[in-house]
Amino acid sequence: MTNGVVTGVVLAAGTSRRLGTAKQVLSYRNTTVLGATLDVVRSCAFDQIIVTLGGAAAAVRQQVDLTGVEVVMADDFDSGCASSLRSALSSVHPQAAGIVLMLGDQPGLSAATVDRLIAEGTSTAITVCRYHDGIGHPFWLSRSIFGELARLHGDKAVWKIIESGRVPVSRLDIDAPMPLDVDTWDDYERLRAATSP
Repeated sequence: MTNGVVTGVVLAAGTSRRLGTAKQVLSYRNTTVLGATLDVVRSCAFDQIIVTLGGAAAAVRQQVDLTGVEVVMADDFDSGCASSLRSALSSVHPQAAGIVLMLGDQPGLSAATVDRLIAEGTSTAITVCRYHDGIGHPFWLSRSIFGELARLHGDKAVWKIIESGRVPVSRLDIDAPMPLDVDTWDDYERLRAATSP
């Protein structure tokens, strides 16, 4: 259990290259994919919420409610999610023990999962969620590895640290399937067809 400030970071700077249109502002329920994700995140036990924007920043600012969220621009957003994460680290509250890392295209994320991660998963360098069908976000990333995170490049960058064996990784068992994320139109159709979390 962490004492003090807890920061949530939502990565939403991608260019949705595979999808061909900005997934952040795709219609979902009565809002957008990113809007629904932020609604969940705002209901969690965070003292600070950061969202990184890049490729679709103008559309997101027009169409997504960013109330209560600090927006950080990822300058090098085209080079993969590592640049998005690097941009966010410099805005993390100085007293935060670490961050809970989430994806902006996972509106099926469960607030209960996030709050369990905050309550039970913050005593190690990294904690990942182990769902029925594999390892997934949200991740806990301790401040002790911020230096290493800041040196990452490209996509799947955090996974490289998780799989490297250099840093202790804990797993939080989640009795559910992994929340869907949106990379393709098929993913988006599946998300829309899925029942509410």
